[in-house]
Amino acid sequence: MSKQNEAAVAMNDAVISCQDLAMTYAEGSLRTHVFHGLDLEVRKGETVAILGASGAGKSTLLHLLGGLDTPTAGEVFVAGQKMSALSDAARGALRNRALGFVYQFHHLLPEFTALENVMLPVLLSGADVSEASKRSQSLLESVGLGHRLQHKPGELSGGERQRAAVARALVNKPACVLGDEPTGNLDEKTAATVFELMLALNHEQHTSLVLVTHDRRLARRLDRVMELHEGKLRQLSHDEV
Repeated sequence: MSKQNEAAVAMNDAVISCQDLAMTYAEGSLRTHVFHGLDLEVRKGETVAILGASGAGKSTLLHLLGGLDTPTAGEVFVAGQKMSALSDAARGALRNRALGFVYQFHHLLPEFTALENVMLPVLLSGADVSEASKRSQSLLESVGLGHRLQHKPGELSGGERQRAAVARALVNKPACVLGDEPTGNLDEKTAATVFELMLALNHEQHTSLVLVTHDRRLARRLDRVMELHEGKLRQLSHDEV
């Protein structure tokens, strides 16, 4: 098989990937090169940790992979589709269908209940209210929040809010979940609980996971560990983590 055909096969197997990705921020005459020439491929069901110092560009990379920002150069592919070839509306629809996001802060809408927050992605995908409610309630029950369905974020603990955010990220059964320090705002015990929950749900749904984290103990639990350092992305062995 030629290298070109091998690349095509690999891309077909990838749920999310980037090729020769670069990001530069411009402010007046000042140019800040965050990274360049990055390649990454995540297969179905695979879990990948991204490590790096603060300011290395980990969150920027995650935003580019999720189509939340536009790279200076290179391409991002989600579920086999080139993000740059899509309209804003089509890109948004693809994000809602194929990707889930979990951040350090839950970003739940404060005026909505836990159930309503989790229902939103389902409703945006075109499902009716009854179907959205059924799916969301089932997932909230699976994350231990069946007794908190009608509680608003301000009435939930930090761990409960983050579990609701995990449920929201997974409710559409996305191909890949992108997590940006999803346990970084929690105490050690609660962080461990939320992390185990994410792994269990991703395994159950055969969903890929890309996790930006500073916690090397968590990173070692994932299939692959990448490090973003001085604008380059390299794979680490688990012994190096």
